[in-house]
Amino acid sequence: MSDPRVFFAAERTLLAWVRTGLTLMALGFVVARFGLFLNLLTASSGIPGAAPHWLSGLMGIILVLAGSTTSLGALHNHRLYIRSLPPEDIPQLAKPWLTSFLSLSVATVGVLLVVYLIFA
Repeated sequence: MSDPRVFFAAERTLLAWVRTGLTLMALGFVVARFGLFLNLLTASSGIPGAAPHWLSGLMGIILVLAGSTTSLGALHNHRLYIRSLPPEDIPQLAKPWLTSFLSLSVATVGVLLVVYLIFA
């Protein structure tokens, strides 16, 4: 007896992890840009010798990398789980590659964002 709910539950779980990865990347970008804001704030206050806030940039990069890793790890875990399902529980989808493409795209954007944060 085929039960496609098992497969669709796995799809929802993958998408929830991708959403978590996106959230981590967005938080990392905000944390990294907050350091730029603090640098501008100390420069405009006229305090001589104020230390640059490089720690927020580093923490932002780490969070963006964690988001990318989360998306890739979720995709890997999803593929392993789908392979363990019996063939009758896997429905025929119009675009079976779509969730993999989404996960890989989110991870790629995260890596590109890290490159931007490092060089900007």
